[in-house]
Amino acid sequence: MMKKLFTLSAVLFLCSALSAAPIADPVRILTDPATGRPVRYSALPNDTRKVMIPIRYRVKPGELRGVWVATVSNLDFPKTAAPAHFQRAYSDLMSKIRRAGFNAVFFQIRPCSDAFYNSSILPFSRFLSGREGYGFPQFDLLGYMIGEAHRHGLQFHAWLNPYRVAGFTSLPKWQYLNTLSPQNFARRNPDCVLAVPVKGGLTLLLDPGRPEVRTHLLAVIREIITKYNPDSIHFDDYFYPYDYHGNADAPTYRKYNRNPRITLEDWRRQNVSQMVWEISALIRANNRAQKKNIRFGISPFGIWRNRASSVFGSPTLGNESYSSNYSDVRLWIRNNWIDYVVPQLYWKFSHWKAPYAGLADWWADTVTGTRVKLYIGHGAHLAFVSNDPNELKNQLLFNSRRPGISGSVFYSANRILNPDSPVRRRAVEAVVRDCWRGALPPPQKSR
Repeated sequence: MMKKLFTLSAVLFLCSALSAAPIADPVRILTDPATGRPVRYSALPNDTRKVMIPIRYRVKPGELRGVWVATVSNLDFPKTAAPAHFQRAYSDLMSKIRRAGFNAVFFQIRPCSDAFYNSSILPFSRFLSGREGYGFPQFDLLGYMIGEAHRHGLQFHAWLNPYRVAGFTSLPKWQYLNTLSPQNFARRNPDCVLAVPVKGGLTLLLDPGRPEVRTHLLAVIREIITKYNPDSIHFDDYFYPYDYHGNADAPTYRKYNRNPRITLEDWRRQNVSQMVWEISALIRANNRAQKKNIRFGISPFGIWRNRASSVFGSPTLGNESYSSNYSDVRLWIRNNWIDYVVPQLYWKFSHWKAPYAGLADWWADTVTGTRVKLYIGHGAHLAFVSNDPNELKNQLLFNSRRPGISGSVFYSANRILNPDSPVRRRAVEAVVRDCWRGALPPPQKSR
């Protein structure tokens, strides 16, 4: 009799537990609109897994919804002639970003070895007022930007490019450096600038192997974090130039490498990792001293290494940040040197080298067991590439099923707020309206 009562109690308890458990959202197999067939989960040839996405978007508590605002070449923010003009343009942008459902802005304050803020180290950016070294010295730009973003309910992440001097120039190195402000570190230290040949000209960057460059970057970050309280210091993916296999830094390697067993490639990775570690230590020490909570995050290229290159690699077949621009982001994550990572997964679900689903899962697995938050970087151009207005929305639906994915950041503000085609507008609206319950500005009238 006791055994029957125990069995009955167990059944009743199980039924009660099942009735109290949340009902999982229905899911569907994702198909390629061009072929009608299920999309590939990964680029591995024998991987037959299907990509499952929920029917509706479920908001995660505390999820981040960010957007990059690129100031380089005035991609997302105009030149301004006076503080009042800057304030109007910036406040209007923050209002539009907030209305669209975002809660974080990643604003580029150091596009090219310069500054969108008052600095004793860097000159004002040419993209601020049109001429490098000329800005608004009596107006606290960064203090205003942080405060105004917070007033609109937006986190403010200070986005810096650590090494870039010029993405492209057709001028010789010495001639381009002479166009810079006398205050610019690159002009004052031409030996610290690498000139890397590209088609039709040069890419100029600060040499990551030079100790003076690391000292300079630490001073730049120290000035920001001691004077201000942004939500984070944010680096993008530009370290060494992509697919750089030249020898412009060979003299630096011969001068500063102390271990003859380290290859040039490993030495380059070591240079970038040392910079990341030193800046991480600086920010955390300053947080303790000033009782702040400034985070440090990086947005790398979307593939660390392929499975064919490393047993820890992703199920992909594309270029690798590890060997293409010498950034060992997995090392930074596993050692908790950064507080969050925003891999740029600018590929669609059906991409043959880097299918979105398997790669997003790889990043979620990589941060598991660490203190590093994962936000996925999305490209608004995907709607145009795939001609599918639901591509971006489906990526967010997929993310919502993974507890390890804590949000998204979109590139970039102008593409999001001012879509330049009907397909792209429908794609952005599917995210903003259907997932976040936000609203885009009305379409701009063509002149």
